Amino acid sequence: MNNIILIGFMGSGKSTTGIRLSYRLRRAVEDTDKLIEKKAGRSISDIFKEDGEPCFRRMETECLRELLQSKEERILATGGGLPMEKENQALLKQLGCVVYLRITPKSVYERLKDDQERPLLQCEEPLAKIRSLMEQRTLVYEEAADITVDVDGKDMEEITAEIIQKLKESGKIENIGD
Repeated sequence: MNNIILIGFMGSGKSTTGIRLSYRLRRAVEDTDKLIEKKAGRSISDIFKEDGEPCFRRMETECLRELLQSKEERILATGGGLPMEKENQALLKQLGCVVYLRITPKSVYERLKDDQERPLLQCEEPLAKIRSLMEQRTLVYEEAADITVDVDGKDMEEITAEIIQKLKESGKIENIGD
């Protein structure tokens, strides 16, 4: 398929980058977390609290399966933990070109320190939790990705332009214009 899928740690800019790419490439953008919230009729935080993380992870897999049924070319922004499931990694590859937005733990903390909507960061030591989670996830993100873009120290225009350039160079996505 000819979708562009954005993966990376929470706070790396997947949703914002997805919107910017959508505008530049004239493609619809979907956020897997928003799709899950809409289908479940409640927030991700509530799903975590009421049903637990394993239930949410199953919902992510189901969301990817449903997206595979669509023929529309789009940009998909995923939840930070979505690629951690082996099945999801395979589904992402089937969906299109996977772009990893790489960020440092310190930048994540600075971006999210006041965000009360991130269930995994509602803890005593959020920076330590970020570092720990990133250690677990980085290799998976790198293996899942077709393209990697470092986002630290760049504005949204630079990130978007770099993604488009790398997509063109990769040849993985047809009809990339700017």
